[in-house]
Amino acid sequence: MDILTCICMSVLMMVGDGFIVHGPPGPLVAPLGSSVVLPCYVDKPLPVDDLEVEWRRTDSETLVHLFLNGESRPEAQQEDYHDRAHFFTDQIQHGNFSLRLDNLTAEDEAEYTCKVDSQQDSGEIVVQIKHERLIVSGSDRSVSAYDGEDVTLNCSVDTHVQLEDIDISWIRTDGDILVLLFQNNETLPDAADEQYRDRVEFFTAEIPKGNFSLRLKSVRTEDKGVYMCQVFAGELSANATAVLEQLGFSSLHIAVLFFCVAAAIGAVLLLCCLIYCRSNNTDNNSTIWNLQLSLVFCPNICMFFAFILWGLTEGEC
Repeated sequence: MDILTCICMSVLMMVGDGFIVHGPPGPLVAPLGSSVVLPCYVDKPLPVDDLEVEWRRTDSETLVHLFLNGESRPEAQQEDYHDRAHFFTDQIQHGNFSLRLDNLTAEDEAEYTCKVDSQQDSGEIVVQIKHERLIVSGSDRSVSAYDGEDVTLNCSVDTHVQLEDIDISWIRTDGDILVLLFQNNETLPDAADEQYRDRVEFFTAEIPKGNFSLRLKSVRTEDKGVYMCQVFAGELSANATAVLEQLGFSSLHIAVLFFCVAAAIGAVLLLCCLIYCRSNNTDNNSTIWNLQLSLVFCPNICMFFAFILWGLTEGEC
C-alpha cells in the first residue's frame, strides 16, 4: 500500500510540474504591411534561466526568433525576420511567449511553431498567419444569349473577410445602373433598378463559397452591355467585369419570321396567278375559285401561326 501511495504521489508531482502551451483558436488574419501578434503562452510562470522558446516556420524550419538562457537572441534569427519579429520581453517571466511580427508581407503567410522547453516539461503550438486579401475574378469570355433566355454573369470572391463585412454590387457600366446589391449579409432585390427588378438573383447556396455570380432572367435586347461586379471589404476593394454581347434570335423568333415571310410571298404569288388567269380569260372557274380561296386563307393561316409563336416568345420574356 505504501508503494502504491508513493507511485501516485510521484505521478501527481510530475503532472503538477508540467505545463500546457496555449495559442489562438484559429488562423490569424491581418492586412499586408500591418503588425500581427502570434499568441503563445502557458498558464503559469516558468523560471527563465533554464527556459528555451523557439519560433519557427513549419514549411522551411526557418528560425524566426529565439529566447535562450534568460534573454532574447535576435542574432539567431533568419535574415528576413531581423527587426521584424520581437518578443514581449517584459512578459516572458509571466509565461507569455507571444511574438509580434511587423510589416507583414505576402511571404509571411505560413504556419509557425512556438516550442517551449524547460527542465520541467516541453510543449508547442502551431499558429497560422493569413494575409488579408480580396481577389475578384469573372469570366474571360463575353456572354451571349437568345432573347428570352436566362444568362449567368460570373463573379467569384476569394477573401478571408467574413460575409457580413462584404458589400457586393452589380452595376451596368454604361448607365451606372444598379442591377443587384448584397449588403450586411443579405441580398437587397428592392435596391435594383426597375428594369432589372424581379429578373436578377444570386445563387444563394453558393454565396458562402464566395460565388456572387448573377443570374439575369428573360434577357432582352436592351440588356446588352458591360456589367461590373464591385466588391468592398473594409478598406479593400476589387472588381471584375462581364460583357453581355449582341443577342441572337431564338428558334421561336426564327419560326415567326418564317411564317411572316411565307405569308407575304405566298400572297404575292397567289395574287399574281389569279391576275394571270383572269387576264387570259381562263374558262376554268374552279381554278380561279381555288386561287381566291388560297389567297384568303393561306396567308392568314401563316400569320395565325406567326402570332401564336410570337405570343409564346412574349410569354417567355
